[in-house]
Amino acid sequence: MIPLDRILASGALLLSLQVAQATEGQNVFTQGGQNPAAMACMGCHGADGMGMAAAGFPRLAGLPAGYLSKQLADFRSGSRKNPIMEPLAKALSASEIQAVSAALAAMPTPKTPLVRRQQMASSPDEKLALYGDWARSIPGCVQCHGPGGVGVGEHFPPLVHQPATYLAAQLNAWRDGTRSNDSNQLMVGVAKALSDDEVKAVAEYFANLGSQEGKQ
Repeated sequence: MIPLDRILASGALLLSLQVAQATEGQNVFTQGGQNPAAMACMGCHGADGMGMAAAGFPRLAGLPAGYLSKQLADFRSGSRKNPIMEPLAKALSASEIQAVSAALAAMPTPKTPLVRRQQMASSPDEKLALYGDWARSIPGCVQCHGPGGVGVGEHFPPLVHQPATYLAAQLNAWRDGTRSNDSNQLMVGVAKALSDDEVKAVAEYFANLGSQEGKQ
Protein backbone atom coordinates (compact mmCIF):
# COMPACT_ATOMS: atom_id res chain seq x y z
CA MET A 1 0.00 0.00 0.00
CA ILE A 2 1.27 3.47 -0.90
CA PRO A 3 1.86 5.58 2.23
CA LEU A 4 -0.65 8.38 2.76
CA ASP A 5 2.07 11.03 2.89
CA ARG A 6 3.27 10.04 -0.59
CA ILE A 7 -0.27 10.23 -1.94
CA LEU A 8 -0.75 13.67 -0.42
CA ALA A 9 2.62 14.86 -1.73
CA SER A 10 1.78 13.64 -5.24
CA GLY A 11 -1.59 15.37 -5.10
CA ALA A 12 -0.02 18.61 -3.94
CA LEU A 13 2.56 18.45 -6.74
CA LEU A 14 -0.12 17.84 -9.35
CA LEU A 15 -2.17 20.74 -8.05
CA SER A 16 0.83 23.07 -8.08
CA LEU A 17 1.60 22.10 -11.69
CA GLN A 18 -1.99 22.80 -12.71
CA VAL A 19 -1.92 26.18 -10.99
CA ALA A 20 1.39 27.02 -12.67
CA GLN A 21 0.02 26.09 -16.10
CA ALA A 22 -3.14 28.15 -15.53
CA THR A 23 -1.04 31.14 -14.51
CA GLU A 24 1.25 30.75 -17.52
CA GLY A 25 -1.73 30.48 -19.87
CA GLN A 26 -3.39 33.58 -18.44
CA ASN A 27 -0.11 35.49 -18.73
CA VAL A 28 0.28 34.55 -22.39
CA PHE A 29 -3.29 35.67 -23.06
CA THR A 30 -3.03 39.02 -21.26
CA GLN A 31 0.68 39.88 -21.52
CA GLY A 32 2.24 37.67 -24.19
CA GLY A 33 4.87 34.94 -24.10
CA GLN A 34 8.45 35.00 -22.88
CA ASN A 35 9.60 35.83 -26.40
CA PRO A 36 8.73 39.50 -27.07
CA ALA A 37 7.49 38.50 -30.52
CA ALA A 38 4.69 36.46 -28.90
CA MET A 39 2.24 39.28 -28.33
CA ALA A 40 -0.76 39.01 -26.01
CA CYS A 41 -3.78 37.21 -27.48
CA MET A 42 -6.23 39.71 -26.02
CA GLY A 43 -4.84 42.49 -28.18
CA CYS A 44 -6.65 41.08 -31.21
CA HIS A 45 -9.11 38.59 -29.72
CA GLY A 46 -10.53 40.83 -26.99
CA ALA A 47 -10.29 40.83 -23.21
CA ASP A 48 -13.08 38.24 -23.07
CA GLY A 49 -11.60 36.11 -25.87
CA MET A 50 -14.74 36.58 -27.97
CA GLY A 51 -12.89 38.10 -30.90
CA MET A 52 -13.36 41.37 -32.78
CA ALA A 53 -16.00 41.00 -35.45
CA ALA A 54 -15.22 44.27 -37.23
CA ALA A 55 -11.63 43.17 -37.84
CA GLY A 56 -12.48 39.52 -38.49
CA PHE A 57 -10.53 38.27 -35.47
CA PRO A 58 -12.17 35.04 -34.25
CA ARG A 59 -13.55 33.97 -30.93
CA LEU A 60 -11.11 31.80 -28.96
CA ALA A 61 -12.95 31.60 -25.62
CA GLY A 62 -14.45 28.21 -24.94
CA LEU A 63 -12.90 26.46 -27.94
CA PRO A 64 -11.51 22.98 -27.15
CA ALA A 65 -7.93 23.07 -25.88
CA GLY A 66 -6.92 20.30 -28.27
CA TYR A 67 -8.27 22.23 -31.24
CA LEU A 68 -6.55 25.45 -30.19
CA SER A 69 -3.19 23.80 -29.59
CA LYS A 70 -3.39 22.06 -32.98
CA GLN A 71 -4.10 25.33 -34.77
CA LEU A 72 -1.17 27.03 -33.05
CA ALA A 73 1.07 24.08 -33.91
CA ASP A 74 -0.13 24.26 -37.53
CA PHE A 75 0.63 27.98 -37.67
CA ARG A 76 4.13 27.20 -36.35
CA SER A 77 4.73 24.52 -38.97
CA GLY A 78 3.17 26.51 -41.79
CA SER A 79 0.47 23.94 -42.54
CA ARG A 80 -2.06 26.66 -41.74
CA LYS A 81 -1.33 30.04 -43.28
CA ASN A 82 -1.92 33.46 -41.76
CA PRO A 83 0.54 36.36 -41.94
CA ILE A 84 -0.35 37.53 -38.42
CA MET A 85 -0.60 34.22 -36.58
CA GLU A 86 2.36 32.37 -38.11
CA PRO A 87 5.11 34.52 -36.52
CA LEU A 88 3.20 34.78 -33.23
CA ALA A 89 2.79 31.01 -32.96
CA LYS A 90 6.44 30.43 -33.83
CA ALA A 91 7.42 32.72 -30.95
CA LEU A 92 5.51 30.60 -28.42
CA SER A 93 7.08 27.64 -26.66
CA ALA A 94 5.34 24.25 -26.62
CA SER A 95 4.58 24.79 -22.94
CA GLU A 96 3.04 28.20 -23.63
CA ILE A 97 0.88 26.76 -26.40
CA GLN A 98 -0.51 24.08 -24.09
CA ALA A 99 -1.04 26.56 -21.27
CA VAL A 100 -2.79 29.28 -23.26
CA SER A 101 -4.95 26.69 -25.05
CA ALA A 102 -6.14 25.36 -21.69
CA ALA A 103 -6.75 28.89 -20.38
CA LEU A 104 -8.80 29.85 -23.43
CA ALA A 105 -10.83 26.64 -23.30
CA ALA A 106 -11.79 27.44 -19.70
CA MET A 107 -13.04 30.96 -20.49
CA PRO A 108 -16.82 31.51 -20.26
CA THR A 109 -18.94 31.94 -23.39
CA PRO A 110 -22.47 33.29 -23.93
CA LYS A 111 -25.45 30.99 -24.09
CA THR A 112 -26.52 29.82 -27.53
CA PRO A 113 -30.13 29.73 -28.78
CA LEU A 114 -31.51 26.20 -28.94
CA VAL A 115 -31.65 25.05 -32.56
CA ARG A 116 -33.11 21.60 -33.12
CA ARG A 117 -31.90 19.85 -36.23
CA GLN A 118 -35.36 18.50 -36.99
CA GLN A 119 -36.91 21.96 -37.11
CA MET A 120 -38.18 23.34 -40.40
CA ALA A 121 -35.72 25.63 -42.15
CA SER A 122 -37.16 29.10 -42.69
CA SER A 123 -34.63 30.23 -45.30
CA PRO A 124 -32.23 28.73 -47.87
CA ASP A 125 -29.17 29.53 -45.73
CA GLU A 126 -30.75 27.87 -42.69
CA LYS A 127 -31.65 24.84 -44.83
CA LEU A 128 -28.04 24.56 -45.98
CA ALA A 129 -26.74 24.91 -42.41
CA LEU A 130 -29.17 22.34 -40.99
CA TYR A 131 -29.53 19.83 -43.82
CA GLY A 132 -26.87 20.57 -46.42
CA ASP A 133 -27.36 19.65 -50.06
CA TRP A 134 -26.65 15.96 -50.50
CA ALA A 135 -27.16 16.17 -54.26
CA ARG A 136 -23.86 18.07 -54.25
CA SER A 137 -22.27 16.01 -51.44
CA ILE A 138 -22.64 18.88 -48.96
CA PRO A 139 -23.57 17.74 -45.42
CA GLY A 140 -25.40 20.08 -43.08
CA CYS A 141 -22.96 22.12 -41.01
CA VAL A 142 -24.63 21.01 -37.77
CA GLN A 143 -24.13 17.37 -38.70
CA CYS A 144 -20.48 17.69 -37.70
CA HIS A 145 -20.43 20.92 -35.68
CA GLY A 146 -23.41 20.04 -33.49
CA PRO A 147 -26.87 21.57 -32.91
CA GLY A 148 -26.68 25.33 -33.24
CA GLY A 149 -23.04 25.03 -34.34
CA VAL A 150 -21.87 24.69 -30.73
CA GLY A 151 -19.01 22.37 -31.71
CA VAL A 152 -18.31 18.68 -31.13
CA GLY A 153 -15.04 17.58 -29.56
CA GLU A 154 -11.61 18.71 -30.69
CA HIS A 155 -12.06 18.21 -34.43
CA PHE A 156 -15.28 20.15 -35.03
CA PRO A 157 -15.01 23.61 -33.42
CA PRO A 158 -17.91 25.93 -32.60
CA LEU A 159 -19.24 28.07 -35.44
CA VAL A 160 -21.71 30.08 -33.38
CA HIS A 161 -20.38 33.32 -31.85
CA GLN A 162 -17.76 33.53 -34.61
CA PRO A 163 -17.66 36.66 -36.81
CA ALA A 164 -19.17 36.14 -40.26
CA THR A 165 -16.05 37.64 -41.84
CA TYR A 166 -13.88 35.04 -40.11
CA LEU A 167 -16.11 32.09 -41.05
CA ALA A 168 -16.29 33.23 -44.67
CA ALA A 169 -12.52 33.77 -44.78
CA GLN A 170 -11.90 30.21 -43.58
CA LEU A 171 -14.31 28.71 -46.11
CA ASN A 172 -12.61 30.69 -48.86
CA ALA A 173 -9.18 29.60 -47.59
CA TRP A 174 -10.24 25.96 -47.93
CA ARG A 175 -11.61 26.73 -51.38
CA ASP A 176 -8.42 28.33 -52.68
CA GLY A 177 -6.05 25.90 -50.94
CA THR A 178 -4.44 28.30 -48.47
CA ARG A 179 -5.90 26.23 -45.64
CA SER A 180 -5.87 22.44 -45.70
CA ASN A 181 -5.16 21.37 -42.11
CA ASP A 182 -8.49 19.66 -41.40
CA SER A 183 -8.82 15.93 -40.80
CA ASN A 184 -9.27 13.88 -43.98
CA GLN A 185 -9.61 17.08 -46.05
CA LEU A 186 -13.33 17.09 -45.20
CA MET A 187 -13.72 20.87 -45.20
CA VAL A 188 -11.79 21.25 -48.45
CA GLY A 189 -14.40 19.22 -50.32
CA VAL A 190 -17.35 20.90 -48.62
CA ALA A 191 -16.05 24.44 -49.14
CA LYS A 192 -15.22 23.88 -52.81
CA ALA A 193 -18.80 22.74 -53.42
CA LEU A 194 -20.22 26.01 -52.08
CA SER A 195 -20.91 29.07 -54.21
CA ASP A 196 -19.76 32.55 -53.21
CA ASP A 197 -23.30 33.43 -52.12
CA GLU A 198 -23.59 30.22 -50.07
CA VAL A 199 -20.31 30.90 -48.27
CA LYS A 200 -21.56 34.33 -47.28
CA ALA A 201 -25.01 33.03 -46.30
CA VAL A 202 -23.79 30.19 -44.09
CA ALA A 203 -21.22 32.44 -42.40
CA GLU A 204 -23.86 35.06 -41.64
CA TYR A 205 -26.32 32.41 -40.42
CA PHE A 206 -24.02 31.22 -37.62
CA ALA A 207 -22.78 34.72 -36.80
CA ASN A 208 -26.36 35.97 -36.48
CA LEU A 209 -27.34 32.89 -34.49
CA GLY A 210 -24.76 33.88 -31.92
CA SER A 211 -26.22 37.37 -31.68
CA GLN A 212 -29.61 35.93 -30.66
CA GLU A 213 -28.50 35.09 -27.13
CA GLY A 214 -31.47 34.68 -24.86
CA LYS A 215 -33.99 34.93 -27.70
CA GLN A 216 -35.16 31.34 -27.39
